[in-house]
Amino acid sequence: MGINSIELAGPLKVLPPADFCCAYGSFLLSNNTDKNSMVDYIIGVADPEKWHAENFERNRNHYSRWMVALGPKMITSVADRVGAGVHFNPFVEWKDKIIKYGVVRMHDLAQDILTWDQFYLSGRLQKPVCVLIDNWDIRKVNLVNLKAAMCAALLLLPPTFTEEDLYVKICGLSYMGDLRMLFAEDKDKVKKIVQGSFKTFQAIYKPLLKEFADEGLLEFGYCPHSAFQQDCGFSATTSLFGSLPSTVHSTMFWGKHKRVTTGELPSAILVNSREQASSRVRRALRRAVMVSSARQAVSGLLTTGGVNAARYLMRKMSKAWKSRTI
Repeated sequence: MGINSIELAGPLKVLPPADFCCAYGSFLLSNNTDKNSMVDYIIGVADPEKWHAENFERNRNHYSRWMVALGPKMITSVADRVGAGVHFNPFVEWKDKIIKYGVVRMHDLAQDILTWDQFYLSGRLQKPVCVLIDNWDIRKVNLVNLKAAMCAALLLLPPTFTEEDLYVKICGLSYMGDLRMLFAEDKDKVKKIVQGSFKTFQAIYKPLLKEFADEGLLEFGYCPHSAFQQDCGFSATTSLFGSLPSTVHSTMFWGKHKRVTTGELPSAILVNSREQASSRVRRALRRAVMVSSARQAVSGLLTTGGVNAARYLMRKMSKAWKSRTI
C-alpha cells in the first residue's frame, strides 16, 4: 500500500497489549491529498474493561473528563449497551499525527464478522485495511465475511458489470442506511475508496472471483475494463443468498407473521426470485447499518463529550461540503 507499517504501529507501543489491530482510513488511499487525515485503528482485546483500566494508568488523557470520572466499567457498558460494542478515543495526538482508536471485545468482533449482527466492524473488514497485529481466528472468520460480501454485492448488481462496479458495490454495503452519508460524508466517498485502493481490492477478491467463476456463477475476461457476466438464474440466486450471514436470513418471513431463520428452512426456498433476494439483502443491510451507526453516534456523544463530538462532526461535514461544491 506504500504505507510504512512500522510507523503505523508506533502508537501501539504506548497502549496496553492487544490481540488484533488494524489501521484504516483515507490516509491508506493512493489518491488521498489530505496530509492531515486522521489515522484510524481498530483494536481487539479479550477484556475491554481490564484493557481500559490499564490504559487509564498509561494514557488517561486519551479519554474525556466525563469518562475518566465514571471509569472503565462505564466505558465498556456504554459501548456494549448503547453503541455497537466499540469505544473510540478520537483526536489523540501521536507525534505529528492525530489518531483515533476503537477498542472492541474479540468475541464481539468475531461475532459481527460471522453474523453481521451489527454490520459495523464486519463492513470495515470487507475493505482494505493494514493489519498491524494479526490474529488467526479473525483471519479465518473474515474469509467468510469477504465471501458473504461478494455474494451480497452480486445479488445487488445487474447481469453485466465491470470489476470496478463490483468493488464499489462491496464497498458501499456498509454505508447503506448510514445517516452520516446524508450530510456528514463525502458524496463520492465509496468511489474514492475503490479508486484509491483498486489493486488492494483486486488482491483481496481475485481468489473469490476465480472460485465463483469455477462454480459457474461468473464469467469474466482478464482485461481491466472487460465486463463480467453473472448467472442470475434461480439456482445461482439461492446459492448466493444461502451463503449470506444469519442476520440477512432472519429478515425472511413465512407467510405474513412468522419469522424464519436459516435453521428452520432450507436456504433454497427462502427466496422465490432474484428481485426478492436483492430486496431482502438491501432491506436487511440498510436496517443493520442505520441502527448500528445511530447507536455508535449516541455512544460517541456520551463517551467523548460534546466538544470532541462536535469537532469530529464538523470535520466530517467540512469534507462533505467540499465534495458537494466541487
